Amino acid sequence: MCGIVGIVGKENATDILVQGLEKLEYRGYDSAGIFVTGTDKKDYLVKSLGRIADLQAQLSPEVQGTVGIGHTRWATHGKPSERNAHPHTSGNDQFILVHNGVIENFEEIKQDFLRGEQLTGETDTEIAVHLIAYFSKETANTKEAFKKALSVIKGSYAFALIDKNEPETIYVAKNKSPLLIGLGEDFNVICSDAMAMLTQTNHFVEINDGEMVTVKADKIDIEDEKGNVVYRESYEAQLDLSDIEKGTYPYYMLKEIDDQPTVMRRIIQEYTNQTGETMIDPNVIKEITASDRIYIVACGTSYNAGWIGKTMIESLAGIPVEVHLSSEFGYNMPLLSEKPFFIFLSQSGETADSRQVLVQINELGLPSLTLTNVPGSTLSREAKYTLLLHAGPEIAVASTKAYTAQIAVLAVLAKAIGDKKNRSASLAFDIAHELSVIASVMETIIDEKMEISQLVEEYLAVTRNAFYIGRGVDYYVSMEASLKLKEISYIQAEGFAAGELKHGTIALIEEGTPVFGVITDKKTAAHTRGNLKEVESRGAHNFVISIAALSKETDQIILPDVHPLLTALVSIVPTQLIAYFATLQRGYDVDKPRNLAKSVTVE
Repeated sequence: MCGIVGIVGKENATDILVQGLEKLEYRGYDSAGIFVTGTDKKDYLVKSLGRIADLQAQLSPEVQGTVGIGHTRWATHGKPSERNAHPHTSGNDQFILVHNGVIENFEEIKQDFLRGEQLTGETDTEIAVHLIAYFSKETANTKEAFKKALSVIKGSYAFALIDKNEPETIYVAKNKSPLLIGLGEDFNVICSDAMAMLTQTNHFVEINDGEMVTVKADKIDIEDEKGNVVYRESYEAQLDLSDIEKGTYPYYMLKEIDDQPTVMRRIIQEYTNQTGETMIDPNVIKEITASDRIYIVACGTSYNAGWIGKTMIESLAGIPVEVHLSSEFGYNMPLLSEKPFFIFLSQSGETADSRQVLVQINELGLPSLTLTNVPGSTLSREAKYTLLLHAGPEIAVASTKAYTAQIAVLAVLAKAIGDKKNRSASLAFDIAHELSVIASVMETIIDEKMEISQLVEEYLAVTRNAFYIGRGVDYYVSMEASLKLKEISYIQAEGFAAGELKHGTIALIEEGTPVFGVITDKKTAAHTRGNLKEVESRGAHNFVISIAALSKETDQIILPDVHPLLTALVSIVPTQLIAYFATLQRGYDVDKPRNLAKSVTVE
């Protein structure tokens, strides 16, 4: 959601900014813009509604400079339009600003400081840049004007500011929104995601909330909120440019679905030794084992993975688990147990809703663990412990391999806790072997793409809505499967507990309504098939995904058998492909669904 890039000290600033914004397209956006300037004091501001390609079409050859900032906007305040696109300019045309986040008190700022100011758009960011210009009247020092503005602004932000009178400097500040400084040779860059600037450098410096950074070509100066100088070592981003390219794939989502067997094997390698024993920080296991209840906190796809994790942890470790939506938990915290332990699930590690819960948990002095795909991310830094997913960059908005990686790492964690407690169910569970089987089964399913594509054409080509149903873990898979389908194909899809159909939902079944039944649990298989018969008698067009041991010849997709605790890792794969092909056949952009963002950095 929104992206920021910037550079100081390179001749081809325009090209670098545009290329950086292209790398951030996965985050979701509706408009884009750049501002570039140079030592000759000529400057250029170019903005466009739509894609980066639309912005490029407006860039004439003279739009060049050695310093610049760029932005992709995902609308929060004001509709998507060129005038609401970033960068924004102050009324006196001196200051240029890009911003990720949400300024909560922008209306109050407008009333208290900017009455009579002529605003061209509807964004909170424009209020911020006008506020900086307001304070610049009191001091000729841009940094001090910026500081005064920051002391007034409430909310989340990552700012990059250029003063046209200081064309070789970018001022940067952040609070609750990600932003990094990249270190080059005789130049420096800024970005909201390291992927944006990997072509320029792989050495980055993290910025903490409340800090301000002055970025020049030959140095960066970091100050905390009190003006104290901060020294911080850089880190090397462990990313390979080949990991963020599509290669021969038409879409990132298809590549990432195909990546999943490799991810399973990587997790085995990272978290088990040659004898199959788990390798997780003993301190993590010790603290979780000492807890009386685990709280999994997450959003969206990660929330759905959390429900699978609950089943595995309770089965193997014998510790009660609650699963909560971050956006609800933060403002409606339930009564906690005496010794709680918190697990945060987030692909990006920057999810704002989860982060605001973690802040509260830290204030209470409670232990926490983040499972994330991004080392050095905010949730990783601020939680007590981190387990990485090792899934590699996930670019498509619809998460696939991060979801299965979360489940696999949760399985390893559950096994490690259970072993520590000498639980018989855990001791008999060979996690390395079982995940190896999963990887092979995933490959088998992926090899059947064309058969799945043909089925999708039969079931989903023209439908307006669809349902996924299942019980237990199959219900949790149905939740994720329906999310995948709705978010990229725009089919109104819902996942329901199969037993709940007759308590209201069956009223929605019409002639030809596709109903996907997921059947992998021996205890509930017969019941789910009974529910499928109920909807079939009311006109539903049934589609069954089952494991071999519970299958019937008439089932549309039959999966090889795997360990009962890990069926979610294989039953989800055909549903990912169903969503992919439904979207493709309907003519939509698989990787960039409307209105959605990959990294949700505002609450």
